[in-house]
Amino acid sequence: MKPLLFLLPVLVTASVQAATPTNLMKDYAAEASRQQAGFTPSAPRGAALYQRDFGISAKLPSCTRCHRDDPTQAGQHSVTGKPIKPLAPATNPERFTDRAKADKWFGRNCKEVMGRDCSAAEKADLIAFLTGGR
Repeated sequence: MKPLLFLLPVLVTASVQAATPTNLMKDYAAEASRQQAGFTPSAPRGAALYQRDFGISAKLPSCTRCHRDDPTQAGQHSVTGKPIKPLAPATNPERFTDRAKADKWFGRNCKEVMGRDCSAAEKADLIAFLTGGR
């Protein structure tokens, strides 16, 4: 058995990185359920969150400022001008397939737009919206 132990970290890492948007949404929903019994992701709440003007920053008032009204289209960062690939997994299959990347970008973007971290419920709702539950 000892020779197989060296594979364990590789297998665990591969399973953590091999996510799907649906699995990631379920992970965030499970986390939200521990905070709010009976939580279910909602695409309409996700759409409202995506479109909401939080008023924290004039340059980054909402998700749509950089990611456009249509998340299946490429966007552009409103401050740096850097191009941004589409946010919707339907047109960008790399989106929401890696928990660490998702957490990194939610962390950065939520603070810039909302002035705070997104809750697990907000993350689940946003992914529900972005995966086509419009």
